[in-house]
Amino acid sequence: MKRVFNWQFFLGLALIILSALFYLIHYFIFRDAHHIFIYLIGDIAFVFFEVLLVTLVLHQLLHYREKKSMLNKLNMVIGAFFSEVGTELLKTFSVFDKEALKITKKLIIKNDWSEKEFLKICESVRKHDYNIDSRRGNLENVKSLLKEKRQFLLNLLENPNLLEHESFTNLLWAVFHLTEELIHRRSLNDLPDTDYQHLAGDIKRVYHLLIAEWLNYMKHLKNNYPYLFSLALRTNPFDANASVEVK
Repeated sequence: MKRVFNWQFFLGLALIILSALFYLIHYFIFRDAHHIFIYLIGDIAFVFFEVLLVTLVLHQLLHYREKKSMLNKLNMVIGAFFSEVGTELLKTFSVFDKEALKITKKLIIKNDWSEKEFLKICESVRKHDYNIDSRRGNLENVKSLLKEKRQFLLNLLENPNLLEHESFTNLLWAVFHLTEELIHRRSLNDLPDTDYQHLAGDIKRVYHLLIAEWLNYMKHLKNNYPYLFSLALRTNPFDANASVEVK
């Protein structure tokens, strides 16, 4: 670090000396200090605009493009997550929700949905009252699924680029926490009521984040990959009539 700093310092000093030298040569040849200072002050004045243009405008545009490219790549990871475990969890968790019908019927996405319709359902998902009862479904099946996919989830958490996708990172942590809660219980039968309530809270956290992330992913597919969106529509976990076969 010190060696790099010294190199930069001496380079900067050399450039300043060369600049001063050429200004002196100009003065000794033309004897016109007025001309030198006119252009010098004009060049210095332009530096501030150049800093504004490069640092605040171009830099931000490049950063936006880089981040957008990274998020597009991360959507491949999100797609793998839903293929491996996310879609199955959506099917499973809807059984635990006493108010599931109020929201699942709205999640039957159509091929012609607009951006406005996606925003509308996202708002409905945010306001939905997830009335989770952890005894309504089969916790052992959830435990088996998450235990089987535990290494897959850990591999996803090791991806440093996920820090750029906060909502999906929060979802992964919530899923991983539920996995640990279930695995550390030898039996999920005849638990105290307080423990069932605790597990219901964990399921609710995952279910809420999972639906929101699924909607964002579906919107991404519709805008960028119509052929993948077509398959996602035919395997919609909330559509009882969904069929992978094209009819």
